[in-house]
Amino acid sequence: MDPLPPFHDDLDAALAEVWRLLVEGPRFRRNAFHMPALATVDAQGHPQVRTVVLRHADPVAGALRFHCDRRSDKASEIAASGHAALHGYDSAAKIQIRASGPATLHGDDALADAAWAGSMAMSRVCYGADPAPGARLPAGDAYTLPDPETALTLGRPNFCAVVVTLARLEFLYLDRRGHRRAAWVRADGWRGVWLAP
Repeated sequence: MDPLPPFHDDLDAALAEVWRLLVEGPRFRRNAFHMPALATVDAQGHPQVRTVVLRHADPVAGALRFHCDRRSDKASEIAASGHAALHGYDSAAKIQIRASGPATLHGDDALADAAWAGSMAMSRVCYGADPAPGARLPAGDAYTLPDPETALTLGRPNFCAVVVTLARLEFLYLDRRGHRRAAWVRADGWRGVWLAP
């Protein structure tokens, strides 16, 4: 039988594992935390969930960053509430991570400029799509995408980076010898507690 991981009964080690996985998420496309689910609340108070690509995880700032189209529902929902939650699950490691906190849209600042400059050409093309994301179409192909060169200028006004400054992190590890669940809230660093799984 495999030995239990070091984070099994150690809150500090569990928090370090959470951040290790989140930091690896943007770097490795096949990582389970590369594409977490994003949860927001719409104008009617209904929950909305969709997948985003995690672009950066900063354990020092306690922040996660992804990108979106300013014309999208997710952008308007984040702007209205100022909050977002992310969820990821690694089925091989049997680890779930939930993260939430205040969310900020960055469209016309240095952070957005740097994120846009670091984006791949194929990603930039999506931000130049016409009509805007979520618009009703008469047919599945009734939209246009700019060529990569045109997308540099056409897509930039629609692009924004979203930074979620985490206020809460939650970790669940599944193991037949005993599941482990923990939560941390930000208060002069991270304050953690074990939870019933």
